[in-house]
Amino acid sequence: MQQTALNLIAIGVFGMTLSVLLGPILNISPAIPALTTLGVLILGTFDSFRFQGKGVTLLLDALAGATHRDRVIRHEAGHFLVAYFLGIGITGYTLTAWEAFKQGQPGLGGVTFESQLLSPDALAVGEMRLTLERFCTVWMAGIAAETIVYGSAEGGTEDRQKLREAISALGRPTSESEVKERSCTRQAHTIIQEHWASYEALVAAMEKRASVAECCHIIQQNCQN
Repeated sequence: MQQTALNLIAIGVFGMTLSVLLGPILNISPAIPALTTLGVLILGTFDSFRFQGKGVTLLLDALAGATHRDRVIRHEAGHFLVAYFLGIGITGYTLTAWEAFKQGQPGLGGVTFESQLLSPDALAVGEMRLTLERFCTVWMAGIAAETIVYGSAEGGTEDRQKLREAISALGRPTSESEVKERSCTRQAHTIIQEHWASYEALVAAMEKRASVAECCHIIQQNCQN
């Protein structure tokens, strides 16, 4: 079950419990909060099993404030910029749950890459390791970007999971994940700071939903300034 749906169900249970305790004090009919909470529980459960939590994700994203949206853009711009400088092809990006839904992507979507290079048949073992190293740095770039701008990162759970899977694919123990995460975050941090003008220009372009080609052109333009 999707975590967002689980959270919604947990809130529903809490709401029902609270209504039972406070209903008599506030002179509220027990039927009103009970039916409301039951409806939320049914919708959350149905959405989780029928639509894999997409409905809840769309709702929560629609209710998100401006600060959250700014974080999402800066997070994804970090992925985009670092992928560009590490030579990883970028195929698209989404910045809201609705944009991701329209493109058939899970969750909020984010930046999508040419990932066929990660196919075991595409590269020799040595090249595969180097490619995974670059992808690990790209996955940590969103966290690095948020940390530079805000001092901490709220997003990045899925990015960390991808890195752990990459470590496993290399045949390394999962205990190395934290070390690799810190190392790749530092690398991404350095790339973003070295190309700060390009990063800021990219954020502005992505806010306007510029195409991938336009975003790449903007990055290159600001590198030359």
